[in-house]
Amino acid sequence: MNERTSGRIPPAGKNRLFFEKSPYLLQHADNPVDWYPWGEDAFGRARREDKPIFLSIGYSTCHWCHVMEHESFEDDDVAALMNRAFVCVKVDREERPDVDNIYMTVCQLTTGSGGWPLTIIMSPAGEPFFAATYIPRYGMMRLIPQVEEAWKNDRGTILEDATRLREFVRESVARERGEALNEEDLHRTFRQLADRYDASYGGFGDAPKFPTPHNIMFLLRYWKRTGDAGALAMVEQTLERMRRGGIYDHVGFGFHRYSTDQRWLVPHFEKMLYDQALLVLAYTEAFQATGNETYRRTAEEIITYVLRDLSHESGGFFTAEDADSEGEEGKFYLWTAPEIRALLGPDDAQFVFDLCGAEESGNWTEQSSGRRPGTNILHLAKPIAECAVACGLDENATRERWESIRVRLFDARVRRVRPHRDDKVLADWNGLMIAALARAASAFGEPRYADRARAAAEFVLKRMAQEDGGVLHRYREGEASISGMVDDYAFMVWGLLELYQTTFEVTHLRSAVALADYTIAHFCDAASGGLFFTSDRGEELLVRSQAAYDGAVPSGNSVFMMNLFRLAHLTARTDYEERGRDIGRAFQDQASRMPVAFTFMMSALDFALGPTFEIVIVGERSGEGTRRMISELGRRFLPRAVVVLKRPGEARQLAEIAPYTGPHAAIDGRATAFVCRGHACELPTTDVARMLDLIGEGDSSPR
Repeated sequence: MNERTSGRIPPAGKNRLFFEKSPYLLQHADNPVDWYPWGEDAFGRARREDKPIFLSIGYSTCHWCHVMEHESFEDDDVAALMNRAFVCVKVDREERPDVDNIYMTVCQLTTGSGGWPLTIIMSPAGEPFFAATYIPRYGMMRLIPQVEEAWKNDRGTILEDATRLREFVRESVARERGEALNEEDLHRTFRQLADRYDASYGGFGDAPKFPTPHNIMFLLRYWKRTGDAGALAMVEQTLERMRRGGIYDHVGFGFHRYSTDQRWLVPHFEKMLYDQALLVLAYTEAFQATGNETYRRTAEEIITYVLRDLSHESGGFFTAEDADSEGEEGKFYLWTAPEIRALLGPDDAQFVFDLCGAEESGNWTEQSSGRRPGTNILHLAKPIAECAVACGLDENATRERWESIRVRLFDARVRRVRPHRDDKVLADWNGLMIAALARAASAFGEPRYADRARAAAEFVLKRMAQEDGGVLHRYREGEASISGMVDDYAFMVWGLLELYQTTFEVTHLRSAVALADYTIAHFCDAASGGLFFTSDRGEELLVRSQAAYDGAVPSGNSVFMMNLFRLAHLTARTDYEERGRDIGRAFQDQASRMPVAFTFMMSALDFALGPTFEIVIVGERSGEGTRRMISELGRRFLPRAVVVLKRPGEARQLAEIAPYTGPHAAIDGRATAFVCRGHACELPTTDVARMLDLIGEGDSSPR
């Protein structure tokens, strides 16, 4: 628990959140609510004063969190009721996903839904008895006296309900080892995705519609395995419609959080680092699979946004940008027709109206009120090629004209009041961005991306290191804190593996192995085979949960399962492979029944089922033959292959991690590829075409 505020008195007009690092907590530091951060100070006071705890969980770029703060937490009357009835605790869910994970489970079990702001009322022992999300001011004014009265006069019933709920939560997160997942689970996943697919606009389900890049990554693997054209068609339409929609920032690049409508037009405007990272991976893999340059451009534009607006000067990446500016959601991103005409002149303004679907009265309607706000969300109302025909230009000229206009719009937008940026650095989300940059560097032949991924990895491993070899979760303003959770380890190992597969610097593979071994030692449940969300050295909470279903990001269990399979083939350590299968067994019951909620685990299963390829290249990294082999492999979609580079100067270091590479030697001093399929090896070759034939990627093979 956080002891930062112990014995410290905040200045006048501030509460205890004044001493915190979290941007979200600092946003609430001047509320009249007597907030505590999560910690023993709060729980100790609750026990001494015999008061329940009012727990509010959110994050700094959350629109409805801002609304509830303005309506209730800044209101003197509401605050007075809260301070009288409760000890009030505020938690940043990005800083403490372990706390959020538990109490969000409570909310979902008791109400059938969840979201932020999350509102929990619980006993001084941390046992919840009330759960909700956003509560308007009038609801707070009614709720607080009711809870206060019940706590005084019906305590026994409340505590009985809390005990039953605690046990219900513990039962819901308990795991038992099941059977092994199998190929039929892959087919079932595809069928469930197909049933949910929106054939009109791409994506899955209706509104609100989320990007869910891990669904895209699974479908690409399913297409690669089966050749099912329908799987690839779902990928391509979804990526194309998202790229054209208002969910994409066509002026400054990067994706907003989700679309409030079915057509991808009206976004919730916040931008999250994890969305950018996962979408870079999805678009990059789609480029590798199809060769479509639009996917490459999209991935590179997202990276441009991240490097420009979410980069810490010392190497890491910031967390998010808000949806709101000047108190209005989306104001930074919206354009009126007069603004467009005044900035661009009549001809270019008309071009924007035609290409981007802008209208005099605005091109979107507020979902909640039905009001047409008179502003425009710029999107590609028609593909560039179609617009070129209408404009009497060729496609390249049309694209160049739009780029010139985009730069003018961007320069004008820079002068607006920017949304708030959450500038903390999270190990898990940085791991995702490292993976994305490294994969893009390999696929596009762009060393700058690898350099930036390397700098971020160094930032986390050095500035956020624990003394025992683990990593800390959060860094801000020179301070790293909070014990790492399973996502921190799983996502960082993923990033390091991608970084190794791009740079082939043994230090990254060594770091991946070290973090993987730490994860096994401190997170593994010996009974089920799954991974706990928190380590055995972490704070004791209401329950120690395990989860593998995918949310906005893939689950730590699923990502670590994939990591273990890849590490097994990189190092030839069979214990990694068996532990990976154990994770699948731990969640087999849930994953087999509803695999659409476990698509990243199904991607890991796809790797495990094979056929897999282990490719060892022997040669100097700078040599022409070596570079050509690496380049040809990097630009292809090879989801079940691992590549190892044995350089003469690093042969001993590599052999310490991957002993099987010891005997591999170059033929006649030339770059040489050793290709193995499922641990059965072919004769080595110095011929690139032969290497590609051995992995089924010859000139006559499908991309």
